[in-house]
Amino acid sequence: MNVSPPELRTVNVTRYVTPLREGGSLPAIAEADDGFMYVLKFRGAGQGVKALIAELIGGELARALGFKVPEIVFANLDEAFGRTEPDEEIQDLLKASKGLNLALHFLSGAFTFDPAVTRIDAKLASAIVWLDCFITNVDRTARNTNMLSWRNELWLIDHGASLYFHHSWTNPEEQAKKPFAQIKDHVLLHLAAELDATDKLFHDILSAEKLKTIVDLVPAEWLLDESSNLSEPEKRAGYLLFLTTRLNFSGNFVKEAKHAREAII
Repeated sequence: MNVSPPELRTVNVTRYVTPLREGGSLPAIAEADDGFMYVLKFRGAGQGVKALIAELIGGELARALGFKVPEIVFANLDEAFGRTEPDEEIQDLLKASKGLNLALHFLSGAFTFDPAVTRIDAKLASAIVWLDCFITNVDRTARNTNMLSWRNELWLIDHGASLYFHHSWTNPEEQAKKPFAQIKDHVLLHLAAELDATDKLFHDILSAEKLKTIVDLVPAEWLLDESSNLSEPEKRAGYLLFLTTRLNFSGNFVKEAKHAREAII
């Protein structure tokens, strides 16, 4: 797998195109000053910056492990943006999201991955299942696969429901050692026959330096929300502690996934 250091650009949103109403957070397709279209994730929606942090860390971990992930960029939203928006719900969302948001490159013409139509092999299925166990991603089910088929390749999207330990910040180290029971609902679990080999491979890729590099991408201002009494450095250290510990104890979630798979095949 080709692994390269993450590089995130910053763009300015110039045009709100249309909302994507499939999800509760109401992301949107928007155009930026670089001329590209993006799926814009708003800091003022749903779980706020926590969803953006999970999207950023989860997406860049996936990229580091060799998965196809749309380019992730920081997206600035001007305070005046959306004042003429006629939809009050969207206008409120735009007002609450001024400043730095997150966006993913829009894959024009992509369609939702359907496991009944497109077959993937055990190696790729095992890799995706391992990733979702690692980042505790509860949102890759048959109801919502959060995968796209684009140009005959599989792309991973929407990792905002990951890392749910940060909604309470209760002992990240202990949370990291726990298995991931929700993996029983994973859309690809039945195909994931190579979890042990995947575990070894990904341990070789995810060095401590790599994990720190990804966590350091999180903007300081996103770590200054009022959801806990922790400081920005303490939260950053907490994310790194969670990921490092979870990798060291990956055997716990691999074992859980293997047992869950045995129960359905």
